[in-house]
Amino acid sequence: MTTDHLPLHGLLVIDLSQFLAGPYCSLRLQDLGARVIKIERPDGGDLSRQLYLSDTMVDGDSTIFHAINRGKESLALDLKDATDMASLKKLISQADVVIQNFRPGVIERLGLSYPDVKAFAPHIVYGSVSGYGPDGPWVKFPGQDLLAQARSGVMWLNGNSDDGPVPFGLAVADMFAGANLAQGILAALVRKGITGTGSLIETSLLESMVDFQFEVLATHLNDGGRPPQRSKYRSAHVGLSAPYGVYPTEDGYLAIAMTPISHLAELLEIADLHSYADRPETWFSERDEIKRLIAAQLFQRPTQHWLDRLQPHDIWCSKVLDWTEFLQEDAFHNLDIIQKVENQRGTPLMLTRSPLRVNGERSRSSTAAPEIGAQSSRLRKEFSL
Repeated sequence: MTTDHLPLHGLLVIDLSQFLAGPYCSLRLQDLGARVIKIERPDGGDLSRQLYLSDTMVDGDSTIFHAINRGKESLALDLKDATDMASLKKLISQADVVIQNFRPGVIERLGLSYPDVKAFAPHIVYGSVSGYGPDGPWVKFPGQDLLAQARSGVMWLNGNSDDGPVPFGLAVADMFAGANLAQGILAALVRKGITGTGSLIETSLLESMVDFQFEVLATHLNDGGRPPQRSKYRSAHVGLSAPYGVYPTEDGYLAIAMTPISHLAELLEIADLHSYADRPETWFSERDEIKRLIAAQLFQRPTQHWLDRLQPHDIWCSKVLDWTEFLQEDAFHNLDIIQKVENQRGTPLMLTRSPLRVNGERSRSSTAAPEIGAQSSRLRKEFSL
């Protein structure tokens, strides 16, 4: 698929953001066909270039930088330099979307807040993502994923009840904020197409974490403020009853989703489960005891044995795969969601592709993440900067 077949082909995005949330948003727009020009400091660029996801670096840049900035163009500008700032404003005036994730107050000091930009580019769709919103008592705190998780309450939903707070093993606040910002920008672009006017779209890591928890927060807010109740044993969801969880087998792990206990009592041949079968109210109140009974039985046989027993009866269950196993599965290969790209030095990288298919096809990036200012000369000439 060439980009001219994608729905955002011809759209120009100026990305002033760094780290994860903003760049994740612009990546989603790029995967839908938009052209993304990344504005970077000449002396070091995006700070995530040196953000160690692990000890793996590719030609001096972190793997996470490559993963989230593939296919973008880099224009190196010093925002403290008047000439470079004039060039940036000229570029923005020719763009459709601007994205920024500076700490509140910084973008105003630079003279690039939404009112500032609207004054010379009234058509612009302006996307802003912060840590905790544009104001309020937490506004000056660092907008960092782990800290946003810590302040949002989400850590009390993971792990077993005796584990204390457990963070997610991924930067979920950043990713959800980026996805939410992209959604808002797309809606604003529709409005722009109808009215010709731009919009300000704002979100934050904290707001995104609140939205992420809407399902369990709704229970808390309408049930007298009862706190989330994690299982003591094999907890997988604070709001769901047994058997929902992950269980060790003789040779691995088996995940079981929503399933009537009466069905499992028969299929797993667990006599003690029958006392719970006709009392669904106990599936939550006594879920730890029920899970222990299930776990003791599942541990006696290999995972495949239980899959062969349960799946023909439409029991929702799955083997728990690690990455090595998952990447070998035909189902994974059928997605065709990994692509090989090369950076400017010819170094190959294997990266994920867009999770979206447009008219049955998934887009590809033609290039890897750029080096700092790699396209500066060409872009200055193209946009007369």
